[in-house]
Amino acid sequence: MSLTEQFAQHLSELRLQARCGLVAVSGGPDSTVLLDLQVRTRTSHGLELVVGYVDHGIHPESHILAEQVGSLAAGFGLPYETGQLHLGPGATETFARAGRYAWLEDARARAGAQVIFTAHHADDQIETVLMRLLEGSGPAGLAGMAPVQGTIVRPLLPFARGDLLRHLREVGLTAWADPANQESRHLRSWTRADLLPFLRRRVPRVDSHLHRVARQASADRAAWDAVLRVLPGLDLRVEQGAVSVAAAVLEDYDWALRQAIVQALARTLGCTLGPTRVGRVLDLLESHRSGAQVPLGSAWTAELAFGRLRLFAAQQSPEEAPWAMASPAGEGVWGRWRFRWELGIAPSGQGREGDSAWFTLDPLTVRGWVPGEKLTPLGATGRRLVVRCFQEGRVPRSRRASWPVLTQGGELIWIPGLCRAAGRLPPPGTQALRVDADYA
Repeated sequence: MSLTEQFAQHLSELRLQARCGLVAVSGGPDSTVLLDLQVRTRTSHGLELVVGYVDHGIHPESHILAEQVGSLAAGFGLPYETGQLHLGPGATETFARAGRYAWLEDARARAGAQVIFTAHHADDQIETVLMRLLEGSGPAGLAGMAPVQGTIVRPLLPFARGDLLRHLREVGLTAWADPANQESRHLRSWTRADLLPFLRRRVPRVDSHLHRVARQASADRAAWDAVLRVLPGLDLRVEQGAVSVAAAVLEDYDWALRQAIVQALARTLGCTLGPTRVGRVLDLLESHRSGAQVPLGSAWTAELAFGRLRLFAAQQSPEEAPWAMASPAGEGVWGRWRFRWELGIAPSGQGREGDSAWFTLDPLTVRGWVPGEKLTPLGATGRRLVVRCFQEGRVPRSRRASWPVLTQGGELIWIPGLCRAAGRLPPPGTQALRVDADYA
């Protein structure tokens, strides 16, 4: 069976619930092969693909590489997302990685993709397990990288670097060799170039031993992850970039179980928490201070809100200017929100809540809400503060700043998913503008 056939089979076994995927391409051989395999197997997986390249600003000629990746994407007929981080040559591996994944997550949302494909393979897995062992990782960390972790998908994990290089030669593609991969000042490159060759000479089966450690730790991690969905009353809720459980139920468990649950919760987001940060989360839980937050490093935050413990990836409020739905049909985005609108027939009645609403044919504007703003809810009397609508909808403080509103003729008429205003209702059976809002 060819590598292409093996890849197609493995990707189907992951059972991804996605329509579109952002393929992270660095220009190196691994990610180039990943992109080629994704394109070759499109008829089987049916995914829309977008190529993403982030210029860290570390290598002086990285802008040339950005052009090469763009040409590769164009050759495959795929859309291309690129960005610059300006980190400088002194950036550490950890800092570069955090910046890269933050950019990829933003690019995923902009592209309307549900997942990000990365090119980590079997040799990377061995290196990761060994590095985590050297750094004193706990059992969950020794499981290595998961095939699917939050929005990150690693479809090459079963395949060795040698298999990927062989495929690269067979299909006639070229790739960039990153000189940083040979620099011993980086822990991963030192592990790859110096430590593993030494260990293989002394312990010839070290690769299979490390794989066995990863499999055993992965089984243990999977068991704890499954516990989240079966513990009575925990009420696990997963949304894009966030996860939450019932705070009071979690607090009733003993300390060891609480710690394991918090670590499992974080893993669903692709976040790894050590004992110190888990302690911060448990202190927050015991504080009972609704609305309180604690930082967990990088972009991660824990929040206690409306009786739930919530872990999430911090987001910046959207900075884009207001924009109008001026055409009879179209699509647009606001932060992580995606809007679609089209002409339709107004129904006999509308609900106050929901992700769809009908409006008269006057132009609609999407913008951020302003503290102190009010609207008159459908079916109610009197005006209500937008922040009150957030409270009634049990929206955590961390999500409110990036929540859009719609106006018509300068009048606030809809908080998507929370409150349709009483004004500007089209008469039933008449032509109207239907708007659907989705949080990506």
